[in-house]
Amino acid sequence: MLRYCTSLFLLLVAVVAYAQEDKTIDLNPKDTLVYKQPYGLRVGIDLSRPITSFFDDNYTGLEFVGDYRLSQKLYLAGELGNEKKTRTETVGENQIDTGDGELYTFTASGSYIKLGVDYNTYGNWYGEQNMITVGGRYAFSSFSQTVNNYNIYESNRYWNPTGFTPGALPEREFKGRTASWIEGVVGMKMELFHNLYLGGSIRLGILITNPDKESTAFRNLFIPGFNKVTDGSRFGVGYNYSITYLVPLYKKRKKQEEATETDTEERP
Repeated sequence: MLRYCTSLFLLLVAVVAYAQEDKTIDLNPKDTLVYKQPYGLRVGIDLSRPITSFFDDNYTGLEFVGDYRLSQKLYLAGELGNEKKTRTETVGENQIDTGDGELYTFTASGSYIKLGVDYNTYGNWYGEQNMITVGGRYAFSSFSQTVNNYNIYESNRYWNPTGFTPGALPEREFKGRTASWIEGVVGMKMELFHNLYLGGSIRLGILITNPDKESTAFRNLFIPGFNKVTDGSRFGVGYNYSITYLVPLYKKRKKQEEATETDTEERP
């Protein structure tokens, strides 16, 4: 009996010793909480164009904006809009209100589309969905320009010192005009409420094609979606302020940030 008890005691001691040798203490426990980010289509409108249309009788515009999330940082983005703007060109800026020195008044009207990508550079905290983005667009516009009225420029001001001689032809419309350009975009989006975002962007465009630039009849002076066109320059500047809503389609697990060198070093 004593031999049996002694053998059982030694067996228990061996089992406990093996268990203690196999047990290790993890000094860096991993977070088991899994956070999934929403992926889907975000759509909305540009607020600046309706506001400008309300206060400026010479402008009407509307732009729809949207993006679709491709990965944790990359988004497919685009804009679709329409603009109509009437402008008056004068010899001197101080003569716009008086009408003296007025050369011509024209109206540009048309639609445009912009497609490209945005890359989110902002590192969100847990649960945040804010964005600070850099990206680019390829844009195309189809539009018309109408000369509403014009005056004949005269360098000799002796006979008509306060104005120019009105042109005799009625208003003339130039249809079927097109232009294309690329844009560099810097923007941001902030989540105001669940899935509702307020955003803004600044855009620098460079004209690629402008077929009617050298037209002797009437050149393109305003391109919808691009803005004002000036002599000797291919650059245009634009902006927007958007309100958008995210339609979540599915969720994906957030990728872990890459470990730093100190985290990958072997610990003693």
